[in-house]
Amino acid sequence: MFFEERPAVTIEDDSDRYRAPALDKGLDILELLARIDGGLTQAEIAKALGKSPNEFYRMLDRLVRRGYVQRQDGDRFYLTLKLFGLAHYHAPVRRLVSFATPLMREFSNRAEQACHLAIFDRGSVVVIAQQDSPTYWGISIRVGAQINLFNTGSGHILLAFRDEKQRQMMINEQRRQQDQEDDRPPADLDERLRAIRDKGFETMDSLQTNGVRNISAPILAMDGNALAALTCPYIQPVNPNAPTYDQVIDYVRDAANQISETVVGTVDSAEL
Repeated sequence: MFFEERPAVTIEDDSDRYRAPALDKGLDILELLARIDGGLTQAEIAKALGKSPNEFYRMLDRLVRRGYVQRQDGDRFYLTLKLFGLAHYHAPVRRLVSFATPLMREFSNRAEQACHLAIFDRGSVVVIAQQDSPTYWGISIRVGAQINLFNTGSGHILLAFRDEKQRQMMINEQRRQQDQEDDRPPADLDERLRAIRDKGFETMDSLQTNGVRNISAPILAMDGNALAALTCPYIQPVNPNAPTYDQVIDYVRDAANQISETVVGTVDSAEL
């Protein structure tokens, strides 16, 4: 019995067979922008990739609309944090929550208040862990809830303890995510963030719930940037023996410092 001999299919042949030119073009843009500090114009992108500017118009438009690239200064394109979040969100966040949970529980038992942990992810402040108060009352925020960057204690902490470049990217992503003309940073935001950095924490009346005063402190990486924010939505207790407001501020800061010390030794700060 004779079998017809057929040429072997090489890996290179498979690669050519399944090429996706549009996808390759988009990945080329993302990889290029990832290596550039300061952004590029459409013409500069085309020149760097050896293509015509018209070849990249639609691709850039889609990348901007999907949130991977942002357009600033008229005609310059910058990479956003979206790929960063997609690549590193799940496993590091699970580890962060696993290390933070017992310390959050310890805080709540000590302070007799609820608390939650939040990170910045793809244009929103996202609650990733919640610990209820051990008493029969308290404020809880649903895990997975998305809250505003500009008018919450968690948002202020995450902005205050980031470098200027990261802070501007976060503000731009928040505004694009909300897609509202009036969703602008407060005029005094920079001054407020400087004060937060000087104090090391934030306290503010809740702009969502009357009678609640938020106390927030940063979970810091080794480089001083915030990985997350620990927030206690403080409610004044009737019980005169309950911890005082000033004591709870100290407890929030202590818990945040303990989480920072625990996490930094285990989670690479570049992962979050």
